[in-house]
Amino acid sequence: MSRTRVLAHARVRAAVVAAAMAALLTPLAACSSSGSATAPDSEGKPSADDRPVTVTVTPEGARVPAGEPVKVTASGGRLTSVTVTDDEGHKLAGKVAADGRSWVSDRKAVPGASYAVTAATRTEGGTAKSTRAAFSTAPAGKVNKVDWRPGAGATVGVAQPISLVFDNPVRNKAEVEKQLRITTSNDTEGSWGWIRDWSGRDRVDWRPKAYWKPRTKVTLNADLNGTDSGADGGWFVRDYTTTFTIGARQIVKVDLDSHRLTLERDGETVRRIPVSGGTPGGDKRSWRGTAVLMAKEGTINMNSETVGLRDAYDKMVDYSMRLTWSGMYAHAAPWNARYFGNSNQSSGCIGMSDANAAWFYGQVRPGDPFEITGKDTKGVVAPGNGFGAWNLSWSEWQQKSALR
Repeated sequence: MSRTRVLAHARVRAAVVAAAMAALLTPLAACSSSGSATAPDSEGKPSADDRPVTVTVTPEGARVPAGEPVKVTASGGRLTSVTVTDDEGHKLAGKVAADGRSWVSDRKAVPGASYAVTAATRTEGGTAKSTRAAFSTAPAGKVNKVDWRPGAGATVGVAQPISLVFDNPVRNKAEVEKQLRITTSNDTEGSWGWIRDWSGRDRVDWRPKAYWKPRTKVTLNADLNGTDSGADGGWFVRDYTTTFTIGARQIVKVDLDSHRLTLERDGETVRRIPVSGGTPGGDKRSWRGTAVLMAKEGTINMNSETVGLRDAYDKMVDYSMRLTWSGMYAHAAPWNARYFGNSNQSSGCIGMSDANAAWFYGQVRPGDPFEITGKDTKGVVAPGNGFGAWNLSWSEWQQKSALR
C-alpha cells in the first residue's frame, strides 16, 4: 500500500474519532430525545413530516410553587404516552388528549417533591422518540392537618355524618371540597356543608338527605395532598380515607314534657325509660332538636364549671353518652331518682337509673339520633355543637356547600 493511501486512511479515522468526541462533549439540553434517526430528503435535510417533535413540560425548574397539575404539550408531532413519577416512586395519572397534542395530570404537584417526566412522541412521519425532563417543587411553609370522623372500619348509626375538622383556616373552601369524594353502596344522596366547629375551627360535614339506610357501605376519599388551604392555612401534604358501615335503624326519642325516653329499632319500640332532663327556666335547660350520639365515654368526671354553669358540681358519672360538645349527655343519675318520669331537675343532661342506663348503654351506638322535644329548652342544637346538621332543612344544608 502506498504512503498516500495510508495517510488517507489515518485522516479518515482521525475525523471519525474527532466527531465522536465532539458528540460526547456537547452539553445536554433540558429535554433529551432518543429514537430512530430522522429520514433526510433528497437534499440531505430532514423531511417536513419527520422534523423533531418539540415537547414542553410545565412546571419547569427547581423549587417551583406546588398546587398545579403537570402539563405536557407537543408540537410538530403527537404524544403517545406520558409518565410522571415523584422521588418516592408514585406516579401522577393522566390521559393524552384525543389529538395527541397535550397531557394533563389528574392530581396536582405536591409540595417538597421532585418529579421525572418521560414523554413518548411520534413525528408526523412516524418516527418514535422519547423526551425526558425533571422539576422540583418548593416545600410547604405551613401544613394543614385534618381530624375526621367516623374512624375506619366503624359501624355507626343512621344519623352519623362524615366530619372533617381542620387545624388551620380553610379559605379555599371550594378547592378543598372538590377533592372530597363520597362513595356509597346504594348511591345515597347527600351534600357537604361548611360550618364552624364548637372549637372555633373550620369544619366540613357530609350528611345524607335523609337518615342512612341500614347496611350502607360508605367510603371517603379526601385527595387533599397538594391542595392549598389559602391564606394562613398552609398546604395539605397527605390524603385521607375512611370506610365505614351503617348499622340498624335506631332512633332515640326524648320527650322532656312527659319525661320519657323511647328507643325504637327498625320502626318498633324496644323500651320506654323514665328520665329527668334539664331544669326549666335557666342555663340548666336541655337542648332540643336532633342530637347525634357522638361517643360512649363510660365513667367520666363531670364538672359543671367546665361548661359555665353556676352551682358547681364535680362527680364521677357512669354510662356517659356524649350528645353535644357543650356538655349534654345521657347517663346514669341515681341521685335524681325521685324525679325520673315526673320532673326535669338535671343540669342539662338526660338522666336515668343505673339499671336503665346500663341496659341503654349496651343498645346504642355512635351515630344514633336523639330526637329531643320539649317546651322549655335553651334552643336547638347548632350544627357545630356535636353533629347538629339534622336541625337544618335539606335545602338549608345544601346552601352550606362551597360549590353551590
